[in-house]
Amino acid sequence: MRYSFVSDPPPADYDEPLDAYSRAVTFVAELLSPSVANLRLSRRVRGGRVYDSGGSGVVITADGFILTSAHVVARTDGRGRASFSDGSELEFELIGADLLSDLAVVRAAGDVTPAELGDAERLRVGQLVVAIGNPHGFAGSVTAGVVSALGRSLPTRSGAAARLIENVIQTDAALNPGNSGGALADARGSVVGINTAVAGVGLGLAVPINSATRQIVGALMTEGRFRRAYLGVALGARPLPPRLARELGRQDCVEVVEVVDDGPASRAGLRAGDLIVALGETTVEDVPTLQRLMVADLIDASVKVTVARNGTLAQLELVAAELVT
Repeated sequence: MRYSFVSDPPPADYDEPLDAYSRAVTFVAELLSPSVANLRLSRRVRGGRVYDSGGSGVVITADGFILTSAHVVARTDGRGRASFSDGSELEFELIGADLLSDLAVVRAAGDVTPAELGDAERLRVGQLVVAIGNPHGFAGSVTAGVVSALGRSLPTRSGAAARLIENVIQTDAALNPGNSGGALADARGSVVGINTAVAGVGLGLAVPINSATRQIVGALMTEGRFRRAYLGVALGARPLPPRLARELGRQDCVEVVEVVDDGPASRAGLRAGDLIVALGETTVEDVPTLQRLMVADLIDASVKVTVARNGTLAQLELVAAELVT
């Protein structure tokens, strides 16, 4: 008499069906793994070059453009080797980097498989996401989790310039050093974020793929940089005085905390204590809104800034300069 135990292996011809979660993760892994590269960056040393394990990158065009994190390529000579899941290895060079968004673009010469970019604006808290990258140099590692929060902000700095990356995606998909620059994808296999930081155990952050970051990526690909406007002010959030709040039909504005001497804001006549309520035709209720308006089109162009000063609204002519980082 033969006894059957729970621990007995299934018959050789048994095809165990995957659950829906596993099907989704394996689908994304199989679809995207060929598009995610392990980037090894070179740096000059006495007697030549050495290659260090840098991070990950995501192929975004068939002609070799690879999207990664700016901090991955920082402090290198802009050259390196990209290795893929099929064992192929390609040389690449840096095209452009933007430290204030923590995005960079490199280009490899050879046959590559591009991933599809999605739209992080469609994400919802609790939605399944899959991270693919090269943590600690282990190529093609896949982890899965959920979007644990949306709308986070991540501070960045380039020289004296500081900025907040808006709408950062928070996920509990396990991220480790080396995941930076890798893909964060939805269940359809579309890349919705570029993994950028490990904020703690079970807490990873990714720069979203949305209209703003697509604009940055496009500029890096074509011009090698992303130009931003500069006002020369320190800003802070503040509620409007009650009378102005009733008049304007909203509660919040941006306060000018400090004005840089001989900067664009100073030349326009802005003072510390002014409350910015609009720039051009766009209402301004918080600092991120004003940051979003600091695009290349504003550089050297005259625009009206509406401020509240001593309880009265006034318009000033402002000509922004280019931010030098």
